[in-house]
Amino acid sequence: MEIWDLYDRSGKRTGETWERKPGNFRSIPEGRYHMVVDILIQHVDGTYLLTKRHEGKDVYPGFWEASAGGSAVSGEEPLEAAKREMKEETGLESDDFKLVNISFREPSHSMFYSYIAVVDCDKDSVVLQEGETVEYKWVDKAGLLEYTESPLAIATHNSRYSEVFDNYRKELGNT
Repeated sequence: MEIWDLYDRSGKRTGETWERKPGNFRSIPEGRYHMVVDILIQHVDGTYLLTKRHEGKDVYPGFWEASAGGSAVSGEEPLEAAKREMKEETGLESDDFKLVNISFREPSHSMFYSYIAVVDCDKDSVVLQEGETVEYKWVDKAGLLEYTESPLAIATHNSRYSEVFDNYRKELGNT
């Protein structure tokens, strides 16, 4: 059983909790949000990790994503949840996290904390979490931007990193 803390629009815990069940996040009361973290993983060599979601996922099955992430459990702080989710979903660890966005998504009653984490690891050391992801690849900035245009990319995820991606487009002359 997974229990989430609920937050108000200002990002403060309300003292209420929510038991996660498949698809029930849409039933969270109006004005309440659960915390979700996502992490864009950058290798020290400048490449980025893409993972393919398992076909059995209830949201975006089979889509590629440029993140690890998921819901924070009750009592977790955003960075703590980000480190846990990254380790669970990829086997990778880092102490180099930069918060790049905090946003809300009404349909899913989600409050997103979006990070970039820099890792210095053997690129073959990625360990995919069973039931979550089925494949991975490392791409350069151009490949990352190409991914963002793919029909199998998660548009809502990309929107949380839009400023980062826009800066990369300018850097590469793809404005």
